[in-house]
Amino acid sequence: MIIIFEKAGINDLNSLVELRIEYLTEDYQDISESQIIQISERLPSYYHNHLNKDLFVYVCREKEKIIGCCFLYIMEKTPNPTFVNGITGTVLNVYTRPEYRKKGIAGKLIKLLLSDSAKMGLDFVELKATDAGYNLYKSIGFKDVISKYHNMKIVLDSDNKF
Repeated sequence: MIIIFEKAGINDLNSLVELRIEYLTEDYQDISESQIIQISERLPSYYHNHLNKDLFVYVCREKEKIIGCCFLYIMEKTPNPTFVNGITGTVLNVYTRPEYRKKGIAGKLIKLLLSDSAKMGLDFVELKATDAGYNLYKSIGFKDVISKYHNMKIVLDSDNKF
């Protein structure tokens, strides 16, 4: 079995859509069919506009089939003492197809992503870990973030009136 680890390219769009839907279906167990259709329709355009610009997708291939992936989304922010270069990364969509799990694929993908992140001059790379991935990320060097700030958000829709 020959396994290749590399960055995805524009020719991988269909596979990336398929993997993203597999990931979301597993992660959001109550995702509706209409949400899957809506997301599937938007993903090709998103990947076309962002891939290898501010979104880097690292893939593991067995022959021509992508069997695992992880995404690095890069953001440029106003520099401050926490990120003096102003460039940070977020890891998303770490996914290995079920039949290939527990073979070190996700760890190798993350290490490739981190190596490239260092070369790009990112101040840091962050992620939100599931229980299943937590020990892997800790073993690579990720640390729990303790902050004086509260992680908050507001979901916006047409009913919001401010």
